[in-house]
Amino acid sequence: QVQLEESGGGLVQAGGSLRLSCAASGRSFSNYAMGWFRQAPGKEREFVAAIRWSLGSTYYADSVQGRFTISSHDAKNTVYLQMNSLKPEDTAVYYCGARDVRGGRYDYTNRYDYDYWGQGTQVTVSS
Repeated sequence: QVQLEESGGGLVQAGGSLRLSCAASGRSFSNYAMGWFRQAPGKEREFVAAIRWSLGSTYYADSVQGRFTISSHDAKNTVYLQMNSLKPEDTAVYYCGARDVRGGRYDYTNRYDYDYWGQGTQVTVSS
């Protein structure tokens, strides 16, 4: 059974940095895409960044391009989201999702195309 566990959230001042981790377990993830999404109160879950595991291809939302970096550590089965120059509008619960890319065409920005989710980690950026 696939399990995803996020960690690394917290409270930070605007302009600061945080690194989120998503530890994946339960199977080999070499054929998976991993995505970071976030959900602020009263808003829908939105795409932040994605990485194609084993290929290393990365994708970003325009709102975080140049500030956030997604990466993976294959041996640790862990995906990271390095967040720099944080803004109050980055405040949200951040979720890690996994998608088996062998299941056909998918849109890495679409939360409904992901098969598994973690429980989320809160990120709060104060002004």
